[in-house]
Amino acid sequence: MQTPPTFVFVHGAFANSFSFAPLQAELALLGHRSVAVDLPGHGFEATFPAAYQAPQDLDALAVEPGSIKGVTLAGNAARVIEVLERAKRNGPTVLVGHSRGGITITAAGNARPELIDRIAYVSAWCPVDLNVQDYYAEPEMAGTDPGAIAPAFVGNPAELGLLRTNFRTADPAVLAAFKQAISADLTDDEFRTFLNTFQPDENLDVGTSADRAQATTWGRIPRTYVRLAADASIPLAMQDRMIREADALTPDNPFEVRTLEGSHLRWLAHPKPAAELLAELAAR
Repeated sequence: MQTPPTFVFVHGAFANSFSFAPLQAELALLGHRSVAVDLPGHGFEATFPAAYQAPQDLDALAVEPGSIKGVTLAGNAARVIEVLERAKRNGPTVLVGHSRGGITITAAGNARPELIDRIAYVSAWCPVDLNVQDYYAEPEMAGTDPGAIAPAFVGNPAELGLLRTNFRTADPAVLAAFKQAISADLTDDEFRTFLNTFQPDENLDVGTSADRAQATTWGRIPRTYVRLAADASIPLAMQDRMIREADALTPDNPFEVRTLEGSHLRWLAHPKPAAELLAELAAR
């Protein structure tokens, strides 16, 4: 009997391994092993300044150092590779990235494709023709409005060496913008619960052209893209563009494309459909 794979999950910006807990529970009940990675400076390595607590001191929060300063994409990829090396001792691996985590799993696939039996993107960045920051200027992202959440940003990223966001803001306009961007189809309580799992700091390094998908390494890994049909953060048009670019890069190894209904975060808050989809991948 073939050894079942280990799923290795990689989170997105400002997130951590905690967000995968409900999905991992569903997978466990289906008989599947999984591990969720905390990238450097995330999870219990994160900085939660005292000024972030209530009552907040935004002036102090704007200058408080953060542990994620200096974390690089290379460091993120190294963390994932270390987990993959350990998981691979037990059999096949399926590497799954969400959102900004797609940048990291792409870098890991470029560096160590032999450790990955399938790579899966769930509405995740898969840079091929452009660097990630350049995709934001493309027509497929025209419907997104980063300015709507700008009032939640705290401090000067150039001085802090990181991007800091006040997810504990009480500004109703900013909260509404966050909800629209990531979880418009969740209840207000579900949205606020998820928001309270986020950490305030994220690193600034999203890599260079050398970190885009490489045909000779990343391109030989079997791959799946799970589209999120109502995602306002990475719109469906952008998801489809990245799929097309990747398929043009390695036409003999195209994405297997699947679709889940819902927003950027619904698949994690209501994980049963996603768990069943992933279990189908494992069954192969």
